[in-house]
Amino acid sequence: MFKKYLLVIIVFFFTACSVKNYENTQTKIFIIKSPKIKFADICYVRNSDKEIELELFMAGKAIKKITINHLVCTDEGCMSKSKFNEDYLHFSYPNDILQNILLGREIYSGEEKIKTDDGFEQKIETRHVQITYRVNPHAIMFKDRKNNIIFKIKDTK
Repeated sequence: MFKKYLLVIIVFFFTACSVKNYENTQTKIFIIKSPKIKFADICYVRNSDKEIELELFMAGKAIKKITINHLVCTDEGCMSKSKFNEDYLHFSYPNDILQNILLGREIYSGEEKIKTDDGFEQKIETRHVQITYRVNPHAIMFKDRKNNIIFKIKDTK
């Protein structure tokens, strides 16, 4: 009898530790175009204070999951944020750019930020990037003309 209870407690303990509790889950229309990733369909963006999860769907089937905390984890494994940028986006991007875009936060520490009626816009030009970034309550648009990288995230409603 004791072994049964012990087994239930152990199973409950390990299950509880593995369940991720995200504070926000949003369904979005997600478009990304980069040299290594091309995707356009529905996604879930889940986040808590410490982690973001992007789950991509195609024709109703989950095809890819990207988790961001102190590392970026994909189906291929985990890597540093700078390595992810180098491999999937652009080496010159700040480490936190992906999570800031997914959450509609300012990029490049708010550089060149202009408030708009319903959000903000940033235009950043360096020798490595030519970025236009717009955020409003229903859509996020990031376009780097120099590196041919686009993110569009829109509400599904």
